[in-house]
Amino acid sequence: MAITADMLSINRLFTLDSRTAVVTGASGFLGRVFVQALLANGARVVALGRSDRILVEGQRWKDQYGSDRIDVHQIDMFDDMALRDLCAEIGASEKTIDVLVNNAHEIGPQTGFNISAGSLENSTFDQWHRNLTCGVCWAMTTTQILGLRMKTQGSGSIVNVATMYAVVAPRPDLYEGTPSLNPPGYSASKAALVAFTRYTASYWGSHGVRANCISPGPFSNTEDLSGYNSVKEDSPFVQRLKGCTVLNRIGRPVELCGALLFLSSDASSYMTGQNILIDGGWTIV
Repeated sequence: MAITADMLSINRLFTLDSRTAVVTGASGFLGRVFVQALLANGARVVALGRSDRILVEGQRWKDQYGSDRIDVHQIDMFDDMALRDLCAEIGASEKTIDVLVNNAHEIGPQTGFNISAGSLENSTFDQWHRNLTCGVCWAMTTTQILGLRMKTQGSGSIVNVATMYAVVAPRPDLYEGTPSLNPPGYSASKAALVAFTRYTASYWGSHGVRANCISPGPFSNTEDLSGYNSVKEDSPFVQRLKGCTVLNRIGRPVELCGALLFLSSDASSYMTGQNILIDGGWTIV
């Protein structure tokens, strides 16, 4: 087959026109930007979120892109039956499920973030169980139902959002003397998510379903200071984070969107089972 200029154009490679993407954790710091990136590039988006903010953001997206391009569902994903029912409803009502972005994770005291009770020495079974539930079990549930729809239709791309801490351990000195703490259950659950991604890619590749990971590095929430895990740009903790990267700065959510669009589109049609680290060079030194 002859290669044409049209086949190599960015509009052809990265288009999401007429595709439907499901995004979990859509009202969060990263999720909000993911939804907007998908919408801005032609996708119809089904957005899932737990807080009331999903309703506010949903209306804003409808006003900007049209009500036919966005569908919003407020759900507590810890309610497994509710999640399964909603995924089944989405799978039955949408013409196709082309992209699944498993982004949701609870960042708070119940998963051990930023509290001494979340440390390696003090972390509880409940914290670990909660991290594993939202870190890998939610992705398992959505993949079983919506990914199975992809398998049936013979195409689809699953994008799981992990973390660089699935590959390298947090540096203890980074957190010393600060109120910040990254719990062990988070790293373990995201490492499991990376493994689950490879497993899915291996078993469903022959059915046209691809599965890949995006693993963000230091993407601290310095923009929405009302968030639980937010931190001021000039804080000593953020300065330490910057010093651990070779680019000497933290990332912005928009800087994850290139990888998201790549993995969601035909531009990555021969890529599956991979974990893309976007960390400012943190893990190379």
